[in-house]
Order: sequence, then structure tokens, then C-alpha cells
Amino acid sequence: MLNIIAHRGYWLNASEKNTTIAFSRALQHGFGIETDFRDFDGALVVSHDPPSSSSMKISELVRLYQSNPVNVHMALNIKSDGLHDLVIDLIQQAKFKNAFVFDMAVPDMHGYINNKIPVFTLLSECERYPVLLESCNGVWLDAFRSEWYDKEIITNLLNQNKQVAIVSSELHGRPYESLWNWIKDNHLHQNPLVSICTDFPLQAKEFFYGQD
Repeated sequence: MLNIIAHRGYWLNASEKNTTIAFSRALQHGFGIETDFRDFDGALVVSHDPPSSSSMKISELVRLYQSNPVNVHMALNIKSDGLHDLVIDLIQQAKFKNAFVFDMAVPDMHGYINNKIPVFTLLSECERYPVLLESCNGVWLDAFRSEWYDKEIITNLLNQNKQVAIVSSELHGRPYESLWNWIKDNHLHQNPLVSICTDFPLQAKEFFYGQD
């Protein structure tokens, strides 16, 4: 069954993105989490934009996850280079059961791969050839302007035993209904290797987990 990843947590208004309440709500509902990591004063913090002293400390995310130790996807969006050791410490401290990293610079990918951290490479209309695919666990499938891909592209990846995380259309300001129906019509929601990253995880659960 399709894995649902809550983009920056399960937030109800924009001010809750990447906050304790959004992460806690996602975990309590059994959703995975996509969130962003940078370093500040030598420590890993949750931050999409340049961090500050007010950025969420990793210890808070660890505490939240350990209080809700569900087996969900933790999509760790790496916004800075050279964080391998800090990310390894995070994964070990939190005891994430199903985490992967993505979106780092290509040279930096080698460090994660060499340290046996699951990595998703990028595939989009701007990046048609996913780098280091053979060494990666999966693909972060994005579509900035329109859904450019087809079922054959996804099937080819699945046949290589690669996980595929589909970025939902609303993350780029487009309606999501057409994409969600396409996923369902092609029975991709029935494949456990497929995930969707969405701003609307509860609606996705009702749509994909409901009666076909």
C-alpha cells in the first residue's frame, strides 16, 4: 500500500510547517515525515531556510519520534553539505526504522552512500538521468511545472527494486486531484515501494486507503 509522507509534517496552517506540533500530529496519525536539515553552530537543526538560534534542535525531533516509534518513512531533506556524521548520529539516536536522505549535492551523495545511509536520487524534468541510481535505494520523483513522467518510467524503477517517492502537485502550486487519480488508475497506490509526499496527508489517506 502507498506510503504517505507529510510534507514538513502534518500542519493545519502554514505557520506549523516544520514544527513540533506538525511532526507530532503526523506520527500520531501514522504518516511519514519530510523535513529539512541544516547545521547551526556545529549541530544539526530542522530548518528549510538559513537557520538561527531558534531553529528546532534535533533532540526535540528525536524525543517526538521515540514517543511515537512508528514504522513510517522519514524523508530527510539535506540542505547543507558535509552533514554525514551528524545525520548518522541522528538516525542512531532516534532509531528511525525507515529513513532516507535526499536533495544533497551530487558529490556529497558519495559520503552518505559510503556510510550506508539510504539515499534517494532525484528525477525531474530538470534531472532526467538520476545520478548514482545503481547505488541509491530509491528516487525522489518531482515535477516542477507539470507531471512529465508516465507509468513506464515508474515501472522501470520499480522493476529495479527502487523505491519511488512521488512529489504531489500541490507542493508546486497545482491541484493534486489529477495526479492522485492517475496514481490510483494505474494501481501504483497498491505497491509498497511507492510513496507520495503531500501537504494533505489525511485527504491522501482517505483517497488511497478507501474503497477502490
